Amino acid sequence: MKTVLKTFAAALLLGVAAMGVAKADPVKIGVAAEPYPPFTSPDASGKWVGWEIEFIDAVCAEQKLDCVITPVAWDGIIPALTTKKIDVIASSMSITDERKKTIDFSDKYYNTPTAIIGPKDQKFGASPEDLKGKIIGVQVSTVHADYVKKHFTEAAEIKEYQTQDEANQDLAAGRVDAVQADSIALDAFLKSDQGKQCCDMKGTVAPDLAILGPGVGAGVRKEDTELKEKINAGIKAIRANGKYDEISKKYFDFDIYGADTQSN
Repeated sequence: MKTVLKTFAAALLLGVAAMGVAKADPVKIGVAAEPYPPFTSPDASGKWVGWEIEFIDAVCAEQKLDCVITPVAWDGIIPALTTKKIDVIASSMSITDERKKTIDFSDKYYNTPTAIIGPKDQKFGASPEDLKGKIIGVQVSTVHADYVKKHFTEAAEIKEYQTQDEANQDLAAGRVDAVQADSIALDAFLKSDQGKQCCDMKGTVAPDLAILGPGVGAGVRKEDTELKEKINAGIKAIRANGKYDEISKKYFDFDIYGADTQSN
């Protein structure tokens, strides 16, 4: 009888342990609920695809995390993190000291320059002098909005948009003279049918590390140190085993990891 009871008790403990594993909550990966190619976009079926989706999937797989892509409005993505509606931000968010007052970040996982685009029939650059008197479009709650407010004070107007796509559309329609954003995202627009017709690259802006930050990282809550360590370990692992480069080569013909300049 004792043997039977011991066997039953052991089986019960295993069952409870298995239930604990089964009930582990998924890690909700927050991305901006808008097309941001080539990083994040919903395909025709509604599935989220892009470089950043494949990147975070690889990190999660490496660390055996059950991750679920969770779209959130960009201007509410940090509040969504702090109120636990999501657990990680993986949406081309630049690491900045201002954001670090509220959340923490993983190690950098990519970095590209910040650029200005404008109409093909207008010739100007990306300096404050070049943008003087022009209407500049930027996405709200981004480092680009902060940058233009600091450096392009002589602009005629700074227009903020809820999404990058809206800013691009207004540029194509002639309602703004220039748009500032991440160079890769702008390059994707310029390669689209609409972008090819209307606009071209004007140049990259002067660095400002205090505003633009050293690159893009995954946002996490300050108290979630274990999750941050797992993400960092995952980034390091896929950089070392070649998975990072394998994913990147599908989208880019250059090293997206980049130097320490700036991004979104």
